[in-house]
Amino acid sequence: MKTNFHTHTTFCDGKNTPEEMVCSAITKKFDMLGFSAHSMQPFDSSWHLRSERLGEYTDEIFRLKEKYAEKIKILHGFEADYIPGITLPTFEKYAEFKPDFLIGSIHYIYNNIETFAVDNTPQELENGIKTVFNGSVRNAVHEYFSLQKEMLERGDFSIIGHPDLIRKFNGRLNFLDENETWYKDELKSLAEKIKSAGVIAEINTGGISRGYMTNPYPSEYFLTLLFDLCVPITISSDAHHESQLDGSFDLALSLAKKVGYTELAIPLKNKFDFYKI
Repeated sequence: MKTNFHTHTTFCDGKNTPEEMVCSAITKKFDMLGFSAHSMQPFDSSWHLRSERLGEYTDEIFRLKEKYAEKIKILHGFEADYIPGITLPTFEKYAEFKPDFLIGSIHYIYNNIETFAVDNTPQELENGIKTVFNGSVRNAVHEYFSLQKEMLERGDFSIIGHPDLIRKFNGRLNFLDENETWYKDELKSLAEKIKSAGVIAEINTGGISRGYMTNPYPSEYFLTLLFDLCVPITISSDAHHESQLDGSFDLALSLAKKVGYTELAIPLKNKFDFYKI
């Protein structure tokens, strides 16, 4: 099988319409395509799905489900941000829109005083660490992973999105030594929380397609921790353009097999399904 559950369109910050994404996925011989518009319901931003368009987005995905049912299975979902005190990814919050799955993600470090995105630009990340954490990379990384663990404890979702996204600009900034014991300890703690939450972890190739990384998130070391804990995984492209739909999937699949995985997960309502790789 060939699947992708992390797909963005013109409803948020993607470059193609949902139907263009579906047609491209059919051409690329996908069996399943999941749409996951950025959302911070009940709020929005310049790159999130606007709250007044939630119904329009839902209607369009359901229209495409029916129109292309004989060619591809389409799933309706959201990539829901966690920002403490502002928005939380839960099925209850999105119940009106009947999602098949939710991706829980953290794009911002938020410490009740200032907020900055960890994946917008290298400069924003560098400035955020400098101004919010007085230049302490360790404190910034700890806060990021603490927010991930809070989301896993408080949220209700299917997939944790790019769980070590904070690595995205490390190739440019060289701000983080991923072999440091303290950093590996952070990953171990997060891996255990992912296991306890019972969610799928994604191997996300989006950083590669954007030219910032040469390997996916999670890192091979992090993925090994997840495998040892029997955490289910899926492979996703985090596509914002139709050309990215299966970008670096071969690399991600090789990494999954190298670590020891023999199957990938499919998020279905109230359960997971699996297929062999």
